[in-house]
Amino acid sequence: MAGEQKAKAKMEEAKGKTKETVGRAVGNEKMTAEGRAEKAKGSARQAKEKTKDVFKR
Repeated sequence: MAGEQKAKAKMEEAKGKTKETVGRAVGNEKMTAEGRAEKAKGSARQAKEKTKDVFKR
């Protein structure tokens, strides 16, 4: 289960980064902001999973 969550977080972060880059390229500020938000959400999810791993040990 933890592996699935880590993969989901990585995928969400990558999707956000891509969306942010595309938004910048086409000059769409809304898309850029959405991408930043998704990237931040993915990063937060990764941090949560890493914290859970630390406490499992």
